[in-house]
Amino acid sequence: MNTEQITIADGIKIALRYTPPVQGPTYVWCCGFKSDMSGSKVTRLEAWATQHGYGFLAFDYSGHGQSTGRFEDGTISSWRRDTLATIAAKTNGPLILVGSSMGGWMALLAALALKKQVEAIVLIAPAPDFTDKLMWSNFSRAQQEEILNTGMTLRPSEYDAPYPITRALIEDGREWNLLDAEIPLTLPVRILQGMQDTDVPWSHALSLLEQLSTEDVVMHLIKDGDHRLSRDQDIARLITVCAEFG
Repeated sequence: MNTEQITIADGIKIALRYTPPVQGPTYVWCCGFKSDMSGSKVTRLEAWATQHGYGFLAFDYSGHGQSTGRFEDGTISSWRRDTLATIAAKTNGPLILVGSSMGGWMALLAALALKKQVEAIVLIAPAPDFTDKLMWSNFSRAQQEEILNTGMTLRPSEYDAPYPITRALIEDGREWNLLDAEIPLTLPVRILQGMQDTDVPWSHALSLLEQLSTEDVVMHLIKDGDHRLSRDQDIARLITVCAEFG
């Protein structure tokens, strides 16, 4: 799996892996917040897709993984820009967007922008509006005041060192909120959601389901599943769902 780079706006270099399709659609993996394209879900799905002759594209947002830029400079706007620029640079045929956590928000925003090029969306613990509805609304008063007064707070992580949440990220995210109105998508949507997810509660996925205008939505609730859904059985389920659209 060879990694290449493309240069987009402001000189940002986006690291990516791309295999063009021999047949069928290209699957596009949209990573989660502070995640990258080296994870087990993306590499296993990539192996499956390329084995069957489908195209596959994975990339790191600016400030993530092997791409350039600082994480603390990132916003929903900039990561949406990265997503659309990378898709435009490498693909021109039908797409299946696969988004994990924040990547679910990116996949939805990309589908709204690209319209007919996207044939279906597969979402894993989707987190649209997370900056506002899952972060800001759950921050303590002290954290909110710190963000407003200093422009940033450090948030603990069970996976890594504490990381910065900026005022710019919170305020920009509100411009891209989706769950406060109907989401005008008519394509098939599949959702995989763990019921033991402490980062994105399964009620959040239900809110998304209710706002999607399409009737072709199936949500798989995994009773013992966590946020990552990266166990062998979780990845097998993901591949089965993605295969519906190959």
